Amino acid sequence: MADRITVIGWDGTPLTEAAGAALAAATLVAGAPYQLNALPVPGAAERLVLGNVQLAARRIAEHRGAAVVVAEGDPGFFGVVRTLRRPEYGLELEVLPAVSSVAAAFARAGMPWEDAQVVSAHGGRLRRAANICRAHQKVAVLTAPGAGPSELALMLRGVHRTFVVCEALGTDDEDVTVLTSDRVADHDWRDPNVVLVIGGNSGGPQNGAVSEAAGWLAGRPVGYPGPERGWALPAEAYAGAGSAADAPGASDTLPAHVRALVLARLGARPGDLVWSVGAGNGALAVEAARFGAAVVAVEADRSACARLAVNARRYGVEVETVHGGGPEVLGGLPEPDAVVVESGGPAVVRAALARRPERFVAVARTFAEAEDVRRAVAEAGYRADGALLQSTPLETAPAEPAGAGAGAGLRLGAGADGVLLLWGEQIV
Repeated sequence: MADRITVIGWDGTPLTEAAGAALAAATLVAGAPYQLNALPVPGAAERLVLGNVQLAARRIAEHRGAAVVVAEGDPGFFGVVRTLRRPEYGLELEVLPAVSSVAAAFARAGMPWEDAQVVSAHGGRLRRAANICRAHQKVAVLTAPGAGPSELALMLRGVHRTFVVCEALGTDDEDVTVLTSDRVADHDWRDPNVVLVIGGNSGGPQNGAVSEAAGWLAGRPVGYPGPERGWALPAEAYAGAGSAADAPGASDTLPAHVRALVLARLGARPGDLVWSVGAGNGALAVEAARFGAAVVAVEADRSACARLAVNARRYGVEVETVHGGGPEVLGGLPEPDAVVVESGGPAVVRAALARRPERFVAVARTFAEAEDVRRAVAEAGYRADGALLQSTPLETAPAEPAGAGAGAGLRLGAGADGVLLLWGEQIV
């Protein structure tokens, strides 16, 4: 193994004294071609182009002498340190970081970034990176060849965002461009770069509530977890502002215990895209978004769409609303990871399953419809299951007259109608 391994983060500024001394003493230097050409690499040192980091790590492990690895910015932040630290290489590192490319990008934009999400589009993760941009108001994307600003903008077609594209940060060729997302795909961009994706529901939670995460917990956007703790909130929490005038809107909300099971079966997580079809006033869509997933809500009733938008603003989350109904609407939606059909029947269920989500849930109104849905789920190659859910609320009984025995207590309230749920998971 090399006698000493130093990982130097370089952001284009002059090297620190420690970094300069390590480089001067190196007998092997690994880095990108432009770094090897720009830095004072000793003439006698072996030069190793840092392409495949695993191959470079094996070569460094075999080297006898002082090895230096040069990386962009902070090599411990989505950088080479993670790979070099794998136990199979047996390498012990000294890391000398510079300013990370993400920190530099936000500095160029003059923006704070403790509330930003940071994602990498490397390794075929462009779609998941795009879903994070759908779900959050401030995202830094580390791009890759074939997964750059243009490809990201195409993934976000129809979702309005502002792109801050940072190319060649810290070099003489540095360029920072600000464009709306609909214009990004018209340009040719250099690799690699950092893209800041900004916009969306910037108002945060309503009710005058301030997220406790804002200002002290990095990586959480304003609005998360929102003014309310938990999820599967009472139906009235999603009737607009919750006033008496909004009470009629509560009727299109699934009961809390049903939403709890639906969310558990969907398993929504950051990077996922969830469809909520027949979304009503958006209670379920909003709760899936509060888990960090990107959500597209489809609803045929315009007044319900308006209530859905109010609920999304109230809880400070991003929900893309599509007005329409029937299977034909689903054809233009981006690829889903999970789908819930709250209303629409077997035809909509089959159209949703044709898009091959990993997880699927449907609400059925009758046992006959439930059987049709179960059959459609099984025929599509999913492991099918379901349940009839019914709960009875507890309420306080009125106090008995004096001397008649015990006072007020709990009793069972009026029973609610049952809800039929069917769900399926892809068979691996």
